[in-house]
Amino acid sequence: MKQKGKVRFVNKDKNLFFPTLKKRVDDYFTEKCLSKHADNQMVIKTVVLLSAYILPFLFILMFNPPFILSLFLWLLMGFGIGGIGMSIMHDANHGAYSASESINKWMGHTINLAGGGVLNWKLQHNVLHHMYTNVVPMDEDIQDRLVVRLSPHTHVHGFHRFQWIYAFFFYGILTLYWVVAKDFVQFVTFTRSGVNTQTRRENANTLIRLILMKLAYFAVFFFIPVYFFDIAFGELLAGFLLMHFTAGLVLTVIFQLAHTVEGTDHPLANEKGIIENDWAIHQLQTTVNFSRSNKWLSWYVGGLNFQVEHHLFPRICHVHYPSIAPIVKQTAEEFGLVYLENESFNDAFQSHVSTLRRFGRLPDWNEAIG
Repeated sequence: MKQKGKVRFVNKDKNLFFPTLKKRVDDYFTEKCLSKHADNQMVIKTVVLLSAYILPFLFILMFNPPFILSLFLWLLMGFGIGGIGMSIMHDANHGAYSASESINKWMGHTINLAGGGVLNWKLQHNVLHHMYTNVVPMDEDIQDRLVVRLSPHTHVHGFHRFQWIYAFFFYGILTLYWVVAKDFVQFVTFTRSGVNTQTRRENANTLIRLILMKLAYFAVFFFIPVYFFDIAFGELLAGFLLMHFTAGLVLTVIFQLAHTVEGTDHPLANEKGIIENDWAIHQLQTTVNFSRSNKWLSWYVGGLNFQVEHHLFPRICHVHYPSIAPIVKQTAEEFGLVYLENESFNDAFQSHVSTLRRFGRLPDWNEAIG
């Protein structure tokens, strides 16, 4: 990975799209006398999603239900993790949940419920993904995942021809990999690359807290249930794997439907590390909305189907995205820009599968330019 800051956006035409849009969105909140942060429905959603994760586990501990019922409860917990990650943790770690830094900090630590660390997530998502969306090698979120190719500018292998079939299995193990190894791999990688700008002492403290959090996480799910509630380890392991596979599949699919679909750009910086484009216009060209009219989906995925609005205004709570989306779309059209979206979840899913197939057939980038 290149060091942070090696890629820059240069708006040579001094396009006024984003200043105009920002003023209109600010005016909307002023005229409506609304806060840009969480409202009552967000508080209710927080309670519901946390309950969907915590209560089933407490039920398992207290009643040790039959294996089939237990698996259903673990499945529900997986959906709970997905909802917490997309709604609560995501908004909080963007500073969008509350005007209070303290509340954002504590709600941001709900990522620990999935066994993940806050710092690495912020560096990967807030810094590398949001600043350099779909730009290889900066955007960590579209880096190739073992045998899955997510960019047209990386190495291609013969097995990639089938990735549109097997990719979803690897999506499912993403959060499990995150819990076991990813945080430590990223800690080392981000520190060496300069993305992590903490001092050695701060990093030492971060690493200690990360290790303790992981130990506590596994203790809660395995040590305590086995030794204090007499639950069979095999049943716990099966449920734990089901929970993480569900969460990983949900989280990864929802994310990929916004960036790895037909119509999105994957620009490369020139030899000077410059992308000649306005940053906000770049976000429009690399991001796609989907299922904007589906209120149930929008509620569960934390507005991540309004990904255009999120990338342009990440510090606005997602509950407001449906209201500001028409403003974004109208302003984009006024400036002759394309507002990318898929009408339904199925349209977006099929588009993602088509993109996986296309990336699996494209020639190796290094060979193509050789």
